[in-house]
Amino acid sequence: MPDPQKPASPLQQIISPFVDAVRAPRPLWGNNLQYLIEGFLYFGIINYLVIYCVENIGTNEMQAGWVVTVLAGGITFTQFLMGGLVDRWGTRRGLLIALGALVIGRALLAAAGTLGLPNEGDFSPAFMTLMLGIGMILLGYGLYEPASYSIVRQVTTPKTSAMGFAMLYALMNLGGWLPSFLAPARRAIGIGGLFWVFTGLTAVALVLVAVILDKKTMAEAVASAKAERGETVAGDGGAEPAQDGRRGSGGLRQWLREHPMADPRFAFFIFVLMPVQTLFAHNYLTMPLYVKRVYDDSWFGDNFEIIVNLNPLLIFLLVPIVAALTHKKDVYRLMVVGTAIMAAPTFLLAFGPSIPMLLGYIFIMTLGEAIWQPRFLQFVAETAPENKMGAYLGVARLPWFMTKMITGLYAGWFLMHYIPEGGPMHSGAMWFWHGIVAISTPILLVLATRWMRKGFKG
Repeated sequence: MPDPQKPASPLQQIISPFVDAVRAPRPLWGNNLQYLIEGFLYFGIINYLVIYCVENIGTNEMQAGWVVTVLAGGITFTQFLMGGLVDRWGTRRGLLIALGALVIGRALLAAAGTLGLPNEGDFSPAFMTLMLGIGMILLGYGLYEPASYSIVRQVTTPKTSAMGFAMLYALMNLGGWLPSFLAPARRAIGIGGLFWVFTGLTAVALVLVAVILDKKTMAEAVASAKAERGETVAGDGGAEPAQDGRRGSGGLRQWLREHPMADPRFAFFIFVLMPVQTLFAHNYLTMPLYVKRVYDDSWFGDNFEIIVNLNPLLIFLLVPIVAALTHKKDVYRLMVVGTAIMAAPTFLLAFGPSIPMLLGYIFIMTLGEAIWQPRFLQFVAETAPENKMGAYLGVARLPWFMTKMITGLYAGWFLMHYIPEGGPMHSGAMWFWHGIVAISTPILLVLATRWMRKGFKG
């Protein structure tokens, strides 16, 4: 008989979180499945949207870029505005409404360029239909991610929460890698045809959520998780909205006082991550042209998509392993270590063009991301009061929205100045400055450690 006091072996410590995740309740697996599908659909659409706008809608390249910016930035901003509605409506209902809006929005997106609508002029019927579809998609996404992460928080226990959040993040990245294989389908049915397929798959995800995350199953899973966490089980356990008796009684002043941003430590924590998050934006703003131009005479330059898409594949492979190794570690310390590991390899690129340095940057940076990013979302969900998880998760996305917008303002200037088309290349200096920006996050986290520890959960 094993000694209960004997510590688990390193192998057991790695395997145990995976075993706990496999035994997780049905709603968690249903949530994971629909999130994998959505990762594939989101990245599939965003990768083709510029070409679709130019070839099917009749925009020019600049206008197409604005459309993509509205979609990518708007998704993050609507999560900030609408995350609190998930708390009011309930996670299951919020997720169903989100997927319903995504079905409508993607149908309009596909119809805009495939039903023969006139596309002449700046505000053609095709363009207006496209923008109406994007508006519906933004409304759906305002609820979608807060609901998905709230479900993980509700149905996991202390033993399964780290792996639950890690798996959701990993599956989204696996979905983001899968569009790499869409080229044959695109050649066969065109981008417009693919958008109709994406619409159908969104409807499939909606049905899966309705069937797998039914009310009874959700209520039982939430109640079971609450009992294991030692929390009071009330009503349906949070599958539907938690009631806040104070809602509406204090007006604007009370709303501001109870808003997540009223907590200075929470506000500092989410905004201090903006510098290191610029590296996420550089993955699509800077890296494609950097590899294409600087390595233009090599296999890497001719196949820059392979390099650009390495990150999501590595994240899918690394996140569950890292979560298993670190699930008992202090969250704040992991944030410091993870952001430092993510930011530091940027300086490898400051030495100038080098394939080993480039690969080293991608692998080490991705390892750092795998350490801190899933734990950040876990921290936000577990810090939030039970009836405000959606609001906290939505607010936590505001800095990412700002990061995308701010990085987009200067990334192009750096490309034009340091690696101009056909001009002298000074890529090392470009990455040096990007590294200076990114490394400020772990430095600030270290400097704020004592203050943050006073009110830090996890």
